[in-house]
Amino acid sequence: MGHSRSDTVEMTAIFTSPARTSSLAAPSADAREQFIVSIRADEARARLAAEQGDLPQAARFIIAALDGERRMAATGPQVLQLIKPRG
Repeated sequence: MGHSRSDTVEMTAIFTSPARTSSLAAPSADAREQFIVSIRADEARARLAAEQGDLPQAARFIIAALDGERRMAATGPQVLQLIKPRG
């Protein structure tokens, strides 16, 4: 089975995109900055794909940016609040 040029370009884009930080990594300002860079890159790619009329690809980049935002929100300190009932 052969692959089309578009398949090769898409696979290349996936393998060369910035690596996402593992959720097990210790939260740091550097990790947060990496997420911001990745999110901005995904947003720029989505805009470019939309301008070129490739709406499915634009949607994939938008979803990747939203996933990056979700992951970035989870990198801060996690606080578990326990509410102790009175009485």
